[in-house]
Amino acid sequence: MIQRDRFRRHLHPRWLLLLLLVVGDGVPAKAPAPEFTIAPMLESVLPAVVNISTRTRSTVRRHPLLDDPFFRRFFDIPEEREQQRQKQSLGSGVIVDAAKGFVLTNHHVIDGADEITVTLRDQRQFNAEVVGSDPEVDLALIRIQAKELTALPFADSDQVRVGDFVVAIGSPFGLGQTVTYGIVSALGRSDLGIEGYEDFIQTDASINPGNSGGPLVNMHGKLVGVNTAIVGPSGGNIGIGFAIPGNMAGVIMAQISEYGEVRRGQLGVATQDLTPELAKAFRLARRGGALVAEVVEGSAAAAAGLRRGDVIVTLDGRPVASSSDLRNAVGLMRIGTRIELGVLRDGRQLTLHAVIAEPLETRVRRPTTR
Repeated sequence: MIQRDRFRRHLHPRWLLLLLLVVGDGVPAKAPAPEFTIAPMLESVLPAVVNISTRTRSTVRRHPLLDDPFFRRFFDIPEEREQQRQKQSLGSGVIVDAAKGFVLTNHHVIDGADEITVTLRDQRQFNAEVVGSDPEVDLALIRIQAKELTALPFADSDQVRVGDFVVAIGSPFGLGQTVTYGIVSALGRSDLGIEGYEDFIQTDASINPGNSGGPLVNMHGKLVGVNTAIVGPSGGNIGIGFAIPGNMAGVIMAQISEYGEVRRGQLGVATQDLTPELAKAFRLARRGGALVAEVVEGSAAAAAGLRRGDVIVTLDGRPVASSSDLRNAVGLMRIGTRIELGVLRDGRQLTLHAVIAEPLETRVRRPTTR
């Protein structure tokens, strides 16, 4: 006992503590569990997220009698100039090309704006110009003249799965940069009547007014989608938000960057979903696909040999799940793109080739009169 006490007196307290932790109960001490946090990821992402404010001027309409000189003289009403009304709105955006100053946002955020101001995370402000926009998908590309920008890289949104963790970033209700966290609730949401082309990522990460145009990012800090719409009876978040997939946004952005607009082609077919009832009527033992209801005369589809009653099941080897799936895929293709269609006709599998063409209405010229 005396020897043990002597050993303790000569042992440095730091080594004694370590010895007690390791030997005391015969069980090695466990290191504290690392704390889960997404803060390091956000430190690299947040500088790429911007606040967008717009100003729109409009003329206030007044009663026609106020423009009548006799009426003004009779009632001694002084002549007034047209009154201008200013409308302000707030939204969000994400820097996607630091060298060119490109900022991606929603079309409805900047639609009709006379002035667009972009505020960075470091509080620098810049006037922005519109490179182009696509109302059908609700995307717009704007440009700012600024240095030392941080851009957000795109993720492959086709690899996103239901249950993946995501973060929505934006400026809800004008509060400034706000981060919300959630999961991907569903994929391929369409036929909602929100946009012309719909293939939304649904998420329960809170999206509120002002978040429009802001990024939806994965845990690697890459752009998964562009926050666009919500479902809520009072205009607030109830856990159902929608984002345009990053791959769709990238295709649209590339066309806007090159042409200033989206040159969307057409296949020239009217299709509908292949329901179980229709599959039974056509004696098809499969589900999914786009049933051709009509082929437009003189269209790319007609030239490829598509017929009414055909079922389009693949496009360039990729399965076609529904009519809207086909429409979205074709709507992202440039005019002149060659495609391969897998078609079911009378129980036989066919492969047809088509070239995406200009919309027919743009090829019809009005006759000149003399």
